[in-house]
Amino acid sequence: MQMGFTTAAYVVAAVLFILSLGGLSGQESAKRAVWYGIAGMALAVVATILGLGTGTLPVIIALVMLGAGAVLGAYAAGKVQMTEMPQLVAAMHSLVGLAAVFIGFNGHIEMTAVAGLDEAARDALMALFEEGKGGFAAIIAHKTPVEISILRVETFLGVFIGAVTFTGSVIAFGKLAGRVDGKAKKLPGGHVLNAGAALLSVVMLGVYLMNGSSVALIVMTVAALFIGYHLIMGIGGADMPVVVSMLNSYSGWAAAAIGFSLSNDLLIVVGALVGSSGAILSYIMCKAMNRSFISVILGGFGGTTGPAMEVTGEQVAIDTEGVAAALNDADSVIIIPGYGMAVAQAQGSVSELTRKLRAKGKTVRFAIHPVAGRLPGHMNVLLAEAKVPYDIVMEMDEINEDFPTTDVAIVIGSNDIVNPAAQDDPNSPIAGMPVLECWKAKQVFVSKRGQGTGYSGIENPLFYKENTRMFYGDAKKSLDALLPLID
Repeated sequence: MQMGFTTAAYVVAAVLFILSLGGLSGQESAKRAVWYGIAGMALAVVATILGLGTGTLPVIIALVMLGAGAVLGAYAAGKVQMTEMPQLVAAMHSLVGLAAVFIGFNGHIEMTAVAGLDEAARDALMALFEEGKGGFAAIIAHKTPVEISILRVETFLGVFIGAVTFTGSVIAFGKLAGRVDGKAKKLPGGHVLNAGAALLSVVMLGVYLMNGSSVALIVMTVAALFIGYHLIMGIGGADMPVVVSMLNSYSGWAAAAIGFSLSNDLLIVVGALVGSSGAILSYIMCKAMNRSFISVILGGFGGTTGPAMEVTGEQVAIDTEGVAAALNDADSVIIIPGYGMAVAQAQGSVSELTRKLRAKGKTVRFAIHPVAGRLPGHMNVLLAEAKVPYDIVMEMDEINEDFPTTDVAIVIGSNDIVNPAAQDDPNSPIAGMPVLECWKAKQVFVSKRGQGTGYSGIENPLFYKENTRMFYGDAKKSLDALLPLID
């Protein structure tokens, strides 16, 4: 009866997770989708705890850990700013990877213990399995030698992917939070070290399959931890949106592998959902940068075939009154937000500017590049937080052809995603990357702290064009000064 309830609850939770993932594809349905996810996770947790039985030590431990996790989660949710969401996501991925490692080692310990039991003890465990009791040890005792070999492969893969995810996510967190240098860095030997560690892991898999050696599992874990560290250290900061979605995929596959080890159908389904959706998102991010997934893994941002095209001219500044006059005269405005808006926490000011311009009957829309910010959907989240209407937030493909008929384009803290060198300079590191063609608007205002290059260190010819004016200063302070002049 208890097993039947757990299974039914897992099926319902899986359906809720699928509905949640589907709903997150649209801004209007995202809030409802989040509640589906919350309900599914709550149901899964309750079903898992009830499946442990009543009045047992595991239940007490589970409840204590559940309470501690809830408190820590609430604290993190209350403290972390929306601008810090990319590093929070990376940190959460690291926890998933670490959990996969711990569960995998726990499964290995259980397999070793069951293998050492005498025949009578094994028979007792098999009897418990028939009654739906005995836990993971009973499941192991019921398996044939071939099934044990399969279980070892599942455990090995779960630990490997989990270890790579853990250290990779920790480094990604450090880069996103500014605690680790965002430039691509590799140890002497570069990718040969990663390949060597991967080959060592394959050899250890063979050893582990033969005798279930604890040493083989430990050696592989150390190699995988190194791969995760060295792999992400070798990827530049400009590729962080792809890295975050890639690590999201890794964490899902780690969960799925552990789900197979534990014979937990819900963990398999959820892991597969997260893994496949993360992989698809990584593909979308790579396509948005005209990159291959392999080129991202190999590090760096693009590649050059010769000297970059020389940028001529000078950056012409404009004051607050000049921007206000242009906006008051304009009929159509497109705003392009980037990571600079997030850093300045200017989304509220952007929302108020939008409200005032629309109140005057002007057409205002937002152009979102797929890799704007440090996280897929980063700008969408910030604009939603600031109550910007969903229907005026457009994706690059939807709005790019409208720039020639737009009076004013405002770029707030963006660089690479509005760089015309992607189209004009075949030697540029971002050559071929789809960009927002804001320079085709009648006037372009760029809100920027100073004259430096963007996160990838690439010079932007947009800043030197005749129809571009540089609106220097902190984005929030600049916009707050601009708001009273919009009459």
